[in-house]
Amino acid sequence: MALFKKRTAGKPGEWFYCLVHKKVEEGPECPAKDRFGPYASRQEAQHAMDTARERNLEWENDPRWHDAPAGGTEEG
Repeated sequence: MALFKKRTAGKPGEWFYCLVHKKVEEGPECPAKDRFGPYASRQEAQHAMDTARERNLEWENDPRWHDAPAGGTEEG
């Protein structure tokens, strides 16, 4: 018996952004590994890459995410 039921059709109102086709989809059309979402609206899904870029910048500039030892420098 499978632990997780594979969902083949999305629910109306669930929006995804496909990273392969670079398009917004209502309901999951592409595999989970190739998409962001679900989003509550088409507009949110359309801005998925902008949201990801903003979050990446925040994380890159967050001192809690750096692996450098306290008071030291990173070896390179």
